[in-house]
Amino acid sequence: MAILRRRSVRFWSAAVLAALALGVSGTGQASAADVNNAKNAGFESGLTNWTCTAGSGATVSSPVHGGAAALKATPAGQDNAKCTQTVAVKPGSTYTLSAWVQGGYSYLGVTGTGTTDVSTWTPDSTSWKQLSTIFTTGASTTSVTVYTHGWYGQSAYFADDVSVYGPDGGGGTDPAPTVPGAPGGLAVSGTSSSSVSLAWSGAWGATGYNVYRGGTKVTAVTGTSATVTGLAASTSYSFQVTATNSAGESAKSTTVTGTTTATPTGPALPKHAVTGYWQNFNNGAKVQKIADVQSPYDIIAVAFADATTTPGAVTFNLDSAGLGGYTVDQFKADIAAKKAAGKKVIVSVGGERGTVAVNDSSSAANFANSVYSLMQTYGFDGVDIDLENGLNATYMTQALRSLSSKAGSSLIITMAPQTIDMQSTSGAYFQTALNIKDILTVVNMQYYNSGSMLGCDGKVYSQGSVDFLTALACIQLEGGLSPSQVGLGLPASTSGAGSGYVSPTVVNNALDCLTKGTSCGSFKPSKTYPDLRGAMTWSTNWDASAGNAWSNTVGPHVHGLP
Repeated sequence: MAILRRRSVRFWSAAVLAALALGVSGTGQASAADVNNAKNAGFESGLTNWTCTAGSGATVSSPVHGGAAALKATPAGQDNAKCTQTVAVKPGSTYTLSAWVQGGYSYLGVTGTGTTDVSTWTPDSTSWKQLSTIFTTGASTTSVTVYTHGWYGQSAYFADDVSVYGPDGGGGTDPAPTVPGAPGGLAVSGTSSSSVSLAWSGAWGATGYNVYRGGTKVTAVTGTSATVTGLAASTSYSFQVTATNSAGESAKSTTVTGTTTATPTGPALPKHAVTGYWQNFNNGAKVQKIADVQSPYDIIAVAFADATTTPGAVTFNLDSAGLGGYTVDQFKADIAAKKAAGKKVIVSVGGERGTVAVNDSSSAANFANSVYSLMQTYGFDGVDIDLENGLNATYMTQALRSLSSKAGSSLIITMAPQTIDMQSTSGAYFQTALNIKDILTVVNMQYYNSGSMLGCDGKVYSQGSVDFLTALACIQLEGGLSPSQVGLGLPASTSGAGSGYVSPTVVNNALDCLTKGTSCGSFKPSKTYPDLRGAMTWSTNWDASAGNAWSNTVGPHVHGLP
């Protein structure tokens, strides 16, 4: 008998949510006279100009974000590995404080501003992540103290390329930058029928990069990857990249060629779609074959693929015994029949106990290759990312783009993050969704097992209400996702989750509020989103156990949206 699988129950306090919200800070517009007032900002001169508590800081040669060195600071006992620098600033001025961090919990902040001291932070990060916040100095403030620190009992953090960008405070600056060298390692990381994704190695001293297509500049970015969109299907394009900073622009990189995939064929997904998870195990819900899945479901997510001993790779093992002797041949035939009826059948990776880790280029390649192999073996149309124990945005993006380049633009990619994962665009799940926006089908966030959460208006809402669904969906809708990429994920019955069940009528009210501005609770979005994709449930099995009340009520409503 298969083990009982449910979504994990996690409750998040308002204090934690407020702390997370601090991490969403914009960057100000700089003037031509602005400079980086921090000294030894890249730790190229060891800890010169920096002071670290309890001997917690040292410089290392790897990992580094830029140059040849970075700070490594290790919390120990009652010390949080705080490293500080006093920076000269100009009174009554606005500055952008930023730094690149990696490793354990990392904090960045400033004190002594004469106005409001600010800070920002991030949890563990396996790749470099930029923290940024803005502060304003008081009328008589001529210096501030900037700091980084970790957290008690957590692992070491790394910091590099600190910047206090704004008017010259008169304290002198590091030597003026020189024109960076050309970026190396330019490669095509993924393609679709209308886009080519590129990645390259960072250039020392660069603050940005220009991307050229056929010798013409098409975009500028600050990171080391970009997706060029608006391309014709089945067409080859040449690309180069340059590095830039205030001293100028580098020579162009070597040229790479990317070829877009063909225009997808086969039945298109409906404008408004219903997603249901099908359980490949018996946990007390009604056992189903794929052929038994109710007709209102447009996307059937087979739960779950399993991790292998190869990092990043997954496999699928049909639980024939737990499903009453369901054979692999029957399973494949049922998938083919559903697809012939216009449905999409995908394989879901993760779940509450999923341990798939995609943390480097090798595991990203293993993930893409193994998922594509499952697609070829069973006829899956794509993949669902339901990793509830964290993911790496850089390498999951790489993996999904690699998969897209193999499968073509008909690939279905869905995601099922927990509510906490979509509270901020700085979160890894949200970043991954935005990184693959051009190939992403839908994000069906789990509006359950979460307790109270922040809505897009900054207010805290309790799960189990129309307001909870609409105010949290608003974060995704206003955070960069297309309305067609946002769905509402709810349990099909009280047995489907530990908490958060709402009646199908409440789901329909939330859909109407978001798409038409009707049936709202106390929260009403500032505009409507008629292209909202639809809704998802865990699971088709629990739905069947409850007499198909969810699919019979929500399904027709979704398909009848404007």
